[in-house]
Amino acid sequence: MRAVVVNQALFKPGLIEAVSYLRGWGHKLLKALYAPVLYTGLPGGIEKNKYIVFDEESGRIKEVVSEKPRDVEVIDLGKDIVVTPAFIDPHSHIGMVRHGEPASEEESNERFDSVLPLVDAIYSVYMDDQYFRESVEHGVLYSCVLPGSGNIIGGRGALIRNWARNIEEAYIGSCGLKMALGYNPRSTTTWRGVRPYTRMGAIALLQKWIIKARDTLMLIEKGKKDLEEVEPEVQALIPVVKGEEKLRVHVHKADDIVALFMLRYRLGFLKPPFFTIEHACDVHEEWVFERIKREGVPLVYGPIDSWAYKTELRHESYKNMRLLVKVKPFFALMSDHPVVLQRNLFLQTRFLLRYGMDKTEALATVTYNAAKILGLDAGAVKPGWRASLVAWKGDPFSMESYPVMVIGEGKILHEEL
Repeated sequence: MRAVVVNQALFKPGLIEAVSYLRGWGHKLLKALYAPVLYTGLPGGIEKNKYIVFDEESGRIKEVVSEKPRDVEVIDLGKDIVVTPAFIDPHSHIGMVRHGEPASEEESNERFDSVLPLVDAIYSVYMDDQYFRESVEHGVLYSCVLPGSGNIIGGRGALIRNWARNIEEAYIGSCGLKMALGYNPRSTTTWRGVRPYTRMGAIALLQKWIIKARDTLMLIEKGKKDLEEVEPEVQALIPVVKGEEKLRVHVHKADDIVALFMLRYRLGFLKPPFFTIEHACDVHEEWVFERIKREGVPLVYGPIDSWAYKTELRHESYKNMRLLVKVKPFFALMSDHPVVLQRNLFLQTRFLLRYGMDKTEALATVTYNAAKILGLDAGAVKPGWRASLVAWKGDPFSMESYPVMVIGEGKILHEEL
C-alpha cells in the first residue's frame, strides 16, 4: 500500500505574493523538480531531462534548465516520472455543492431574483468540502467557481486555489459574471422575482438590464448623472457594457448560441474575449463549432461523461468531440462539478485522443487553455509563472499512472511515497 502524505500549504494572496516576487529569488528557498519527461502545458510542448527551478517564497518558477542546478535542493523522484502543470477547472460549483450534504443545503443558485449582478460565488464556497482535498490529490489545483444557471444573470464567479484553508486565502480574483440562456433560466418560474417562461422572455429581461446599464453609462460619460446616483445592480453591470468584465454564458443548443451572437451585434457590447460560451454539449453539427471559431469566442466545453438530464441535451454525446477536434475552436474542458467530479477532469481528455488530438494539445485543454481563458499565469511551465506542478508515476495518459507529488505555488501539497 502506498503511503499518502498531504500538506495543506498556507499561501497568503495579494500584497505578500507581489512583494516576495519583486524582491527577487532567495537562494535558500530555491528548489528544483527533476522531470525526466516534461509536458510544458503548451501545444507541442514535451521535453526531456529538465530541472524546473522554483522559489518557495514567491511560488514562482525561476527557470527551466537541462543541467542540474547547483546550490539548489533537487527533488528527484525517479526515472519513470512525468511532470505536467497542475490542472485548472474553468467551470465548476465545487465548495457550493458539497460532499456528503443534502441537496437542500447546496448554494449554487440564489433565488430572490433573476438578475443578480451583485451576488459573488466566493461567499457560498466552503473550503472544508472534502472534494477539494480529492481534487488536489488528482492534480487539480485551481477552480473557477461559478453560480448556477437558474438565473439570467446569476452572479460573479470566483477563481480560487483548491488547497487553501479559507476563502480569503483561496481567492485569486473574479472569473466573470455568469449569464444563462436556454432552458435553465426559464425552468425556475417558482423562484422569486420577475421570471421568464420562454427563451424570448429570458432574452427580453437580459436586454432590459443591459440597455439600462448602457444608457446609464452614456449619461455618466456626458456628465448628466453621477455614479453615486445609480442603483448598485446597474453599477455592477457597467463593467460588462464597457467590455471590462467577462460574461460566462451558459448555453447548450445551436439556436441559443446563434441568439448570443445576434445579441452581440444588436446590443454592441458582447465583444470577444469579453464573453465565453460555456457547455455547448448539444452541438452536433460542424458548422456551429466553425461559427464559434470564426467569431473568436473562447469555448469552455463539457462536461463529458455526464447524464443528459433534459431535452436540450438530447444530442449530447462524447462523439460530438470528434467535431470539436476537427474544427479546433479555442477551448478548454470543464468538470461542472459535481455534475462530473472535479478529480476526474483530466479523464475527459481521452476522447480528444480518440479522435486524433495529440497528447500535448489534449493536456492544454485542462492547463494552458483554461488558464488563458481565466487570465491566470498558471497551466504552463514557464519562468515567472506559478510553480504549480504535478509529478506522475508514468505517463498521465496511462490508466495505471497517478500523481506522486503535487506542488502548489512552490509548496508541496501532496505526496504518495
